[in-house]
Amino acid sequence: MTPACKVLKSNKIEFSIHEYEHDVNAKSFGLEAAEKLNLEVKEVFKTLLVTDDKNYYVAVLPVAHQLSLKKIAAAVGAKKLHMAYPKDAERLTGYLVGGISPVGQKKLLKTVICGSAKQLESMYVSGGRRGFDIGVKPDDLARVLGAKFADIIDE
Repeated sequence: MTPACKVLKSNKIEFSIHEYEHDVNAKSFGLEAAEKLNLEVKEVFKTLLVTDDKNYYVAVLPVAHQLSLKKIAAAVGAKKLHMAYPKDAERLTGYLVGGISPVGQKKLLKTVICGSAKQLESMYVSGGRRGFDIGVKPDDLARVLGAKFADIIDE
């Protein structure tokens, strides 16, 4: 059981587990998850870390979209953000890139979930390792993370 599952369980949040055989040659972890789990791409979300070199923030957005650094900066009240280095993301979250879950990270970071998730019954995020996703209600995910919903994707 991953730290993500433990956090959801301890908070009495319902979730589903979805495992698949991860292909090391996959170009996109998220698109691979959608395909192998037979899910709509709009239901599968990736977890990205951004920073202003002082603070780190988590963005949760649909796998087929690009993060808007301007929009995420506005959502967290920062002037300018850039993507965190993969090694920093792994160190801060305790997860490997491609398996970073928004839940159960070493330290709870300010998190913004793409507003498109609000229209879904369930959204799927990494469960803490490659080839392991969890399905959860968007409001439940936001509640356990203390996250807010905002438009954070490039159109």
